[in-house]
Amino acid sequence: MSPKRGDRVAPPGRPGGWEARFATSEAAKGWEQLCQTARSNTWEAWIVLTERPTAPENPARQHRLRGKLASHEVGGKTLERWQYEVTAGSRIWYCPDPDSRIVWVVTASPSHPKVTD
Repeated sequence: MSPKRGDRVAPPGRPGGWEARFATSEAAKGWEQLCQTARSNTWEAWIVLTERPTAPENPARQHRLRGKLASHEVGGKTLERWQYEVTAGSRIWYCPDPDSRIVWVVTASPSHPKVTD
């Protein structure tokens, strides 16, 4: 999904930090919905994902998923799957790849993922 005229400009990755990328086009659409419905919380999530994706300061808001949701395959590589709670109902699921220092956003949604119900 290449940016085009009129699209928001994504901030560049911080030197020495993690780069955030979308693993699916659905995650990109969900991220845009989060930006529209919870802008400041989504900004805070972006900071956490790109600075400390596996070192939660608030474990109630950011934690590794468990059980069958604990890992996810991205680009042929099995990675840990984490969750960031943007608001009481909205979530970001992401997979940090420590080798490339890329955080793959696999799910972003203004509503709670149905797979956990």
